[in-house]
Formats: sequence, C-alpha cells, structure tokens
Amino acid sequence: MNKAAIVLSLFAGMAGAVTASGTASAEPMKKGAKNEHVLDLQERLTALGYLKGGVTGYYGVLTTEAVRKFQTAQKLTADGVADDTTVDSLKQSVAPKETALDQMARIIYAEARGESFDGQVAIGAVILNRVQSNIFPDTIEEVILQPGQFSAVKDGQFELTPNETAYEAAKKALNGSDPTDGALYYYNPRTAKASWSKARPKIAKIGNHVFTR
Repeated sequence: MNKAAIVLSLFAGMAGAVTASGTASAEPMKKGAKNEHVLDLQERLTALGYLKGGVTGYYGVLTTEAVRKFQTAQKLTADGVADDTTVDSLKQSVAPKETALDQMARIIYAEARGESFDGQVAIGAVILNRVQSNIFPDTIEEVILQPGQFSAVKDGQFELTPNETAYEAAKKALNGSDPTDGALYYYNPRTAKASWSKARPKIAKIGNHVFTR
C-alpha cells in the first residue's frame, strides 16, 4: 500500500476515542479525520488484532476497515464510523498499556524539554511529517525507534517520564499544528557534528533547533 493510503488510513481512528485525560470526542470519527483522538482508537484496534497497518494518527482505509470488522464482531452497525457506541465498546474491550501518544510525549520530552512550547510541538510535527513521508517508516513508533535518528533514543533519555507539557505538545501536533512548515529533520547548531545535517535546506529556527527538509 502506498504511503498516502497508509497516512489517510490512520488519523481518523483515534478521533472517536479517549485521550490521556479520558475525554471523548464530540463527533463520530470517520475517514479523513485528523485529531488527537485517533491514536487511542488505533491502539485499541491494534491490541484486538483488527488493525494491522500500524498506528500513525490518520483515519483512512485501513482504520475504516478495522472499525467495520470490530463493529461486525460486536453486532453494531458496520459502517466503519467510530461513533460513541463503537468507542465505548472498544474502551470496554481493551486498554493499551502504552499508546503512541505516550511515545510522542516521551520523544518530545527527551529531545526538547528545555525548549518553548512551540519548540516542543515542532518536534512532534517532525515525527508526524516523517510518518507521511515516503522515505521514512509508516508508523509513529517505527519513526521514533528507527536506528540512528534520535539521540535521545540512543542515550536512554527516551525512557524518561514526560510531563504534562510534553503531552499537550504531542496532542497539538496531532491536531495539525506544525511550526516547522513540513520539516523532516532538525539539529542543534551548537552540538550537531554531521555536516549533512547542516547542508540541508533550512525552513525555520525555533529555540535551539534548526529545522530542515
């Protein structure tokens, strides 16, 4: 499946589910949705074996089909739309131990906890931009854990417990905020050693990080 299909296949999934604070979405989620609720729905569908395409935060073909299969199994209206009844049934069926939202918050905290809020949102945006790019893996977890990409994963800071600000930054990025205007890379000019990083086209500088394509 091409990247565009995978991307659209994810963000609407979590749209009808519960956030870290447990708040349900106001409207049913369906194909094309993009907000902070998508991840939770996808995590639950994945845990139950209905979603095989990975968790990315976009609701598209794969998530729609996974929701439809779950609805059929639960004898609900099988329309592929994550309404309140479907979401409630999912919540009662399984509770993921760690979600992609948790992973997003952890990488943001590890990489940018000393940055402004916008600087933290920017790191989350880079993760999501990579998920949508054809040159990176297709899921949030795979992007974060891709070998050699994030120093905080290599040196163990990714295991630190994120604060509420990191979670809010992750949710804002998931809701579409991108202060980097589409960046795929970033670096700190004071610590970066790789010449190829500095050679890439610059898009923005936010706090201590330069963002590039």
